[in-house]
Amino acid sequence: MQISQLKLHTLPLFCGITEQEINAFLEATGATCKEYEKGNRITRAYERNACIGVLVEGKAHALSENRFGEEAIGHVLERGALIGSASAILGGVRDMGDASVEARGRAVVLWVPYRALITAGPKLARIHGVVMKNLLEAFCWKNVRMLEKIELLSQKTLRERLILYLLQQERLQGTARVQVPGRVQLAKELQCNRSALTREVSLMQAEGLLTSEGDVMTLNKEAIG
Repeated sequence: MQISQLKLHTLPLFCGITEQEINAFLEATGATCKEYEKGNRITRAYERNACIGVLVEGKAHALSENRFGEEAIGHVLERGALIGSASAILGGVRDMGDASVEARGRAVVLWVPYRALITAGPKLARIHGVVMKNLLEAFCWKNVRMLEKIELLSQKTLRERLILYLLQQERLQGTARVQVPGRVQLAKELQCNRSALTREVSLMQAEGLLTSEGDVMTLNKEAIG
């Protein structure tokens, strides 16, 4: 796999620097790319990790696990998302919490050694400052996504969760016609039973609150009020 073919200059982490400067950054930090197949764990809960990952290609799930070993999908990670940043920066197994990351399909992750990133400042000068600024912005957006998830799961009914989920996805995707995952995956994201989700979608369609066409859902905002 050639790093030059991954269009790293289009990642938010490298916004504002040239391809030549990106190559200098990769060399100075020893960053490498790794490929994962569908279902592979990119990170595992409680395992040590010394690198900040950036999802370059594909999508992944953030998974949380309860005391009974049951997993729930926290959120979907897309190109540019950070992976393993908490464990890399905080430097302890316990700081990883109970989160794992799993590839939804073929995925490529750029791994940047955290310690090398910190010490490369004098060598990289302006490049280092720009990357660190972009990294801080990425952390802020990650917090926004987490707050949205908390808001979503705080809704009292499944209908309220589904409506809020679609409104959030409208903002993210920039369209009223929201691409949604399959019913099993969507039920995990909403933390409900698949049959309950299917029943609620059918009821909302019958009431004219939304339309569902395969993997696309559209809210009728006038009907919702």
